[in-house]
Amino acid sequence: MRKRILAAGAVLVAAGLVFTGCSSNSGGDDSGASSKVLVVGMPNGPQSPNQNPLATGSASLSLGYAFVVYESLMQVNELHPTDDPTPWLAESVEWNDDSTQAIITPREGVKWSDGEDFTADDIAFSVQLRKDNPELNIDFPDQYEGVSVEDGKVVVDFTTSQFVNRDKLYRLLIVPEHIWGEVDNPVEFTDDEMIGTGPFVLDKFTSQSVSLKPNPDYWGGAPKVGALRYDTFNDNNGLTTALTTGDAQWGWTFIPDYENTFIAKNPEHFHQVAGGGFGVDVLFLNNQTKPFNNPAFRQALNLTMDRDEISKKAGYGVWPTITSVTGLPTPTGDAFIADEFQGQELAVDVDGAKQILTDAGYTWDDSGALVDPDGEKVSFVLTNPAGWSDYLSALDIIATGAKELGAEATVEPAVQDTWFNDIIPFGNFQATLHWVDNGSTPWNLYSNIMDGASYVPLGETANWNFGRYNNQAVTDALAAFKGASDDATRAEAMQTIQQAYVQDAPGLVIWQRPAVAQYSTVNYTGFPTEEDPYANPQPTGPQAALILSKLVPTEK
Repeated sequence: MRKRILAAGAVLVAAGLVFTGCSSNSGGDDSGASSKVLVVGMPNGPQSPNQNPLATGSASLSLGYAFVVYESLMQVNELHPTDDPTPWLAESVEWNDDSTQAIITPREGVKWSDGEDFTADDIAFSVQLRKDNPELNIDFPDQYEGVSVEDGKVVVDFTTSQFVNRDKLYRLLIVPEHIWGEVDNPVEFTDDEMIGTGPFVLDKFTSQSVSLKPNPDYWGGAPKVGALRYDTFNDNNGLTTALTTGDAQWGWTFIPDYENTFIAKNPEHFHQVAGGGFGVDVLFLNNQTKPFNNPAFRQALNLTMDRDEISKKAGYGVWPTITSVTGLPTPTGDAFIADEFQGQELAVDVDGAKQILTDAGYTWDDSGALVDPDGEKVSFVLTNPAGWSDYLSALDIIATGAKELGAEATVEPAVQDTWFNDIIPFGNFQATLHWVDNGSTPWNLYSNIMDGASYVPLGETANWNFGRYNNQAVTDALAAFKGASDDATRAEAMQTIQQAYVQDAPGLVIWQRPAVAQYSTVNYTGFPTEEDPYANPQPTGPQAALILSKLVPTEK
């Protein structure tokens, strides 16, 4: 197991970060800002007028502009998760030895976009807001013990060790107490004005396009990007067209055969970058309803999934194949694979799958249809948003594998808003593809799939564990890994977790999902590159503010 990178109790020294200047403003104003609009594109369809940066499914989070209006405590490089974070709204964060307490020193000289001073009270309020509203507390459910302000610093106490979740605290978006403190229901608050500390402020909103303009009093200095616009497209194809024509210059979507489809259109300026980490995509299976309430069928389906074909045909090689039976991406996860699973690789084995089913009491009728132990034919629906071509193509291949078992599997696209706001959180699905959180260890990957601490009954809002898997031994092992202060304890816990993942197949990891983004340098340069992967290259995260600090108008 890897060693701890941040020593317990270490203080992260603040760094002086300002927006970069340039010698050519491309026709901009005296600040050096370009007159060119940087257009960010996302394939998420029309948006409702909800700017709430804390509420899952809001337009500001879906398209990503929440992250240039509101900012996080620290900047975390998800591509290198063990690197020290970069100070941002917090000048430093100090942890105690068992990671149950964080002391946050706020950055001085920061103002909200309405001119009010940013203080420690805003940080404490933003944490308390999540503690008081479980719907907004995705990262630390029932784990905040208390928050206070002492001598100008924020003290956050947790009920359990947060060794594996430090980056989640760093990434929390901070909102102003003087605005949000007057809100009756912060979950339903639409935050129309968007008063933030970030480099941009909201200008105009429509369901298809959102405009932002620079914050002239931004603490990091005036951005060189003179204006931002976030355009939303109905599907991956729509965004791909916009990127290849230059109508959008930054975004992330799945582009089949991206080298010929996208980069070849302008090899000098069009780029796609990808990074590693523990990000994967998972076929979440509804463990509470047929046919996936029977682990034998989950195991059997796993053995029919041709992950090489899924990666090549649905993922065009952009999403690397998962080979380990533990679901961990390689080589990132190699050091975390339990001894008993070292060298054990996934392979298609339809005969083995049928034997598992036979042993579990399944049969086949005269037509070859699979019949479960209750005498019912096995069928299920796989669903994901319409337009998400890589996911839907992967589901088609998975359905083909299931049919080799005699199961009737169909793929049904869904409206994106319905998938986000109804299908996923309430468990209104049988099988669906979804990503997991990244992190500096595999803990997030397994917790998001299997953690009983995130379990809620069907019909109630789930933040993770969408498949409703509930195994106390796994829940205890995840808690033990999270709270351990030594490698031996973590290794023992990981073995328990991986044994359950392999034996119960509560959800099926299909491929690795490195952070992928496309961008054009026709107007601006300074984006993350393969040679300088200083941040997750996508515009839909707290790193957007950091990336904008690096962008300068292209020399003409």
